[in-house]
Amino acid sequence: MAVAAACAGPGTSPTPATNGSPGSSASPGLSGSIRLDGSSTVGPLSEVAGELFEEHTNRAVTVSVAQSGTGGGFGKFCTGETDMNNASRSISASETATCTDNDIAFDAIQVANDALSLLVNNDNPVECLTVEQARQVWDLDSTVTTWGQISGLDVPAEFVDQPINLFGPGTDSGTFDFFTEEINGEGGRINLGYTDIGEDDHQAVLGVQGDPGAMGYVPYSYYQEVLGDVRALHIDGGNGCVEASLENVQNGTYTPLGRPLFVYASDTALARPEVLAFMRFYIDNAVEIADTAGFVPLTEEQQNEQRAKIEQLAGGN
Repeated sequence: MAVAAACAGPGTSPTPATNGSPGSSASPGLSGSIRLDGSSTVGPLSEVAGELFEEHTNRAVTVSVAQSGTGGGFGKFCTGETDMNNASRSISASETATCTDNDIAFDAIQVANDALSLLVNNDNPVECLTVEQARQVWDLDSTVTTWGQISGLDVPAEFVDQPINLFGPGTDSGTFDFFTEEINGEGGRINLGYTDIGEDDHQAVLGVQGDPGAMGYVPYSYYQEVLGDVRALHIDGGNGCVEASLENVQNGTYTPLGRPLFVYASDTALARPEVLAFMRFYIDNAVEIADTAGFVPLTEEQQNEQRAKIEQLAGGN
C-alpha cells in the first residue's frame, strides 16, 4: 500500500499536520474523550486516526475505538452511547428510525475506500468468478457443493469433485451485510452451510489456506496483510474479470465488491470542539491514515466532499 501516498491529488497532505502548523485541523488546548464503536473493518483505520491525532495535535484528547460490528455499533450510536460509529455499510432504515426516535441527526463521512476479496486456496486453478457464479455458491438456496457444479465454470478434471467449504463473517458484521446484498441480492441472505468466523477475518484465511477447495471473503485491506497465504479471485460484474487492486477500487471498476468506508457522526458530537477537530483532522490527513492502516485512500474530490459534509453537520461550529 506504499503506493497510496502517490495517489494523493494536489493540495492533499501526505503527512499529519502538527499542532499550530499551517493546515492543522486542531486548536491548542483541546481536551476530552471521543468514543467510537462499530465495524471491525473500519476500527483499525480509526485507531490510526486517533493515534496520529493525539500525537500530532492534542495529547489531552483521548480517542477510544471499540469494535462490536457495524450493526452493534449503530445500536449504541443511535441511542447516544457513543459519539461516532465506524461502518462498513450504509445505515439501515430501522437504524435510522432509532436515531430519529432519539433526536440524533447524523451524516455518513467517508474516510477511505475498500473492497471485499473473495479468497481461494493457492492451489485452486480458478482465476475468476462472475457475480452469478458466486451467487450459485453463496445463496441461501444453493445446491452447489463442489467446484464442478458451478454452472458455466471450466475447471480441470481433477478439481471437478473438489468440495467447496465456505468461510465468512457473522451477521453483526457490515462486511456480511454488504457481501450478501451485492452477491445474493438481499442483505442477510446466505448459504446456511458456511462457517461463521464472527469478526475474526484471520479465521477465514486459515480455513482457506488449509483446504484446497475452500472459499471465503474478507476486506481487501485485510487481504493485503496476508498476500501469499491465499489468493483473491477476480470478479466479473458484467464487464469482464477485474482484479481487486488499489486503482480498480478507486476508479470504481471493481464492481460490485468495491465499497466506501464510513464514520457516522452526529451533530451533537460535532458541537464539541475536540470531536470537530478530530473529524477535520481525519479527512485532512486521510491519505496518510489510509496508507498507514493499509486501506485505499480517498481521492482529492472525495476529501473535499467529506469536508463539506462535516462543516454542514457541524453547523458552523
